[in-house]
Amino acid sequence: MDYSVGSKAQSAEIIELFIETFTASEGKEEGLLIGELVRKMLATTPEKDLYLFTAQEQGNLTGCIIFSPLTFEQDSRTVFILSPVAVHPNHQGQGVGQALISYGLDTLRNAGIDVAITYGDPAFYSKVGFYPISETIAQAPLALQHPEGWLGQSLNETELRPLQGPSQCVDALNDPTYW
Repeated sequence: MDYSVGSKAQSAEIIELFIETFTASEGKEEGLLIGELVRKMLATTPEKDLYLFTAQEQGNLTGCIIFSPLTFEQDSRTVFILSPVAVHPNHQGQGVGQALISYGLDTLRNAGIDVAITYGDPAFYSKVGFYPISETIAQAPLALQHPEGWLGQSLNETELRPLQGPSQCVDALNDPTYW
């Protein structure tokens, strides 16, 4: 499996991966919803604000993760949110997602990013260093439907201290449907 930095040039292939992955696990409606989220993220978020990471096997896209900024008005630390994540159904359960996320986190760490946050299954994301956080540590940009899925980790040598101020995500994620 090859892990690398992805590019907006792969947009059509990336969108299709998300649609196929989420359709297989959550149904057609969810697949289309997440496919549209990814399309909007790739179309409207400046490239400098996106970190795309891909997993490929023999030239075929098998996984993709996207990190985008999560800004806190009164805090100088650099924070990125991991969302969404897709591993092709034929490659799930083989460690591809964990390896891809670890690769992405290492790249962000090396780029000087201070904090990574995600919103998802604690059992899965704990395997790559995320742990449950409360909104006293990091206020979500919108109301969380599942607060137990609000997860974070420090990417530098320091403990994750509370992030100051309200947060703002990229426009594509700024929709209560995803929270």
